[in-house]
Amino acid sequence: MVIPPELDAYSESHTTPPPDHLVTLAAETKEAKQQSWGMMVGTVEGRFLEFLAHMTRARRILEIGMFTGYSALSMAQGMPEDGRIITCDVDPEAERIARRHFDASPYADRIEIRMGPALETVSTLEGPFDLVFIDADKTNYRNYFEAVLPKLAEGGVIAVDNVLWSGRVLDVAANDDADTRAIAEFNTAVRNDPRVECVLLTIRDGVTLIRKVDRR
Repeated sequence: MVIPPELDAYSESHTTPPPDHLVTLAAETKEAKQQSWGMMVGTVEGRFLEFLAHMTRARRILEIGMFTGYSALSMAQGMPEDGRIITCDVDPEAERIARRHFDASPYADRIEIRMGPALETVSTLEGPFDLVFIDADKTNYRNYFEAVLPKLAEGGVIAVDNVLWSGRVLDVAANDDADTRAIAEFNTAVRNDPRVECVLLTIRDGVTLIRKVDRR
């Protein structure tokens, strides 16, 4: 979180509340994942992802980093009825929570879970994907980006979470750990990549939107 808590609360209070199935999922995530529940995207970013799915008219979405499923369910409700999401993760406990809540939601038929290392999963998938959401292990961010970019549809968008890393990217020397270095290097690499255009937004812990450059 990079904005003051009172502004974050104000933002959430002026955002359309989530449906009951997401409220229930959030409550269970906080109880079951007490040390890591903050990895869940939450109300504002969830609505943001839903809007992205709706605005891009995404029929095929790829998610790298499912956690307990809040983000996948958020995007699913922004898709048309024939839309499909493939979501990747490696945590079996998180999968059990996600699968149960997917099945209880109106969007169970739109979401497919793929367990295992995401880079291996992505290598087996055929594009194009209209929307890709990356929110997994930070040291692999550049690898995930390179793996999904060739599979991005024309007009498609990649959204990448946690790119502000609670502000630690402002002083990498003082926060010299692998995750901080990886995110800072990823941010610079994407900004300087001639294949794409990007905008880094200060939503929650930072979300970068990326699209391919139109060279026509």
